[in-house]
Amino acid sequence: MKPSLSRHELKNQTSNNKTYKKDIECPYGTIPVLRNTKEFNTKAQLLAAKYFNPLSADSPGTHIAGVKQHGGPYHGIEAKFNAYNLNIGEDQASYSQMYLGSGHYGEVNFISTGMMINPGIFGDGRLWTYGFWMGKGGKGCYNMACPGFVQVSNVVPLVKPMYLKPGEPASLQWAIHQDEQTRNWWIIQMSPYTYIGYWPKELFYLMDNGATMVGVGGVVQASPSGLSPPMGNGKFPAKGPLRSAMFSNVDVLYSKYEKGKINAFPIVELLDSSRCYGLRIGKRVRFWTSPLGYFFNYGGPGGISCGV
Repeated sequence: MKPSLSRHELKNQTSNNKTYKKDIECPYGTIPVLRNTKEFNTKAQLLAAKYFNPLSADSPGTHIAGVKQHGGPYHGIEAKFNAYNLNIGEDQASYSQMYLGSGHYGEVNFISTGMMINPGIFGDGRLWTYGFWMGKGGKGCYNMACPGFVQVSNVVPLVKPMYLKPGEPASLQWAIHQDEQTRNWWIIQMSPYTYIGYWPKELFYLMDNGATMVGVGGVVQASPSGLSPPMGNGKFPAKGPLRSAMFSNVDVLYSKYEKGKINAFPIVELLDSSRCYGLRIGKRVRFWTSPLGYFFNYGGPGGISCGV
């Protein structure tokens, strides 16, 4: 019901959790499960096969703005980030994600979580939390559309809609951590501290001893016509961290489960369409109680000129 990794290794600062509407609290011994239709599960499976990740070849119509780090082994990543309600077409998607994975001769093991607007999956234009995995033999899915993810929390589900006022961002501070003893991969809400659930290690064969890549950023999927949707809050990053969507407090669990900033080692910037999207890396001000770190602004309006 919880990972063996000690709370001391996972503890973090407080975060703004105002976007969580505490309308779910299942009785002890039960969990919240999104009521799905067969059509929902079928769509989720089909779209999972097209899921873009930075370990695979470029996916047509997909654009990304973010940072990643190669090396490892990595045993986890956590971040504080936000996302906004956007005007997204029924055949488009826009999401904010943190992820980790490993690749070997074309095979990919991958885990991602964050927030997305994806009418093709959810059937509406709302912002949802989500989880995604890809494991042995290319098998995987969104959320709980197939056997895989084990929901543990009776209060915080892996997938739920975010309740937002107009112009207000949704904020998450989540983590993906590998249990040091069981090797399962946990999703953890950092504030209020909650073990959401885990993907069993048996789903993966390239991440038994950690992942070889970690990263954060925004991703969009264009419509077949080539029209790319907005990313982040729909604005290009500008001077000042609050003017566009942002990732901050990006920490990584390194080879010995020691926690460090993602910028402690070289990072790779990902931006494949500067005409439509942007990426800005800024340095946090050092306070006497806080270590120096970086924030990552991303986003843009999209458009027909982004390329497919």
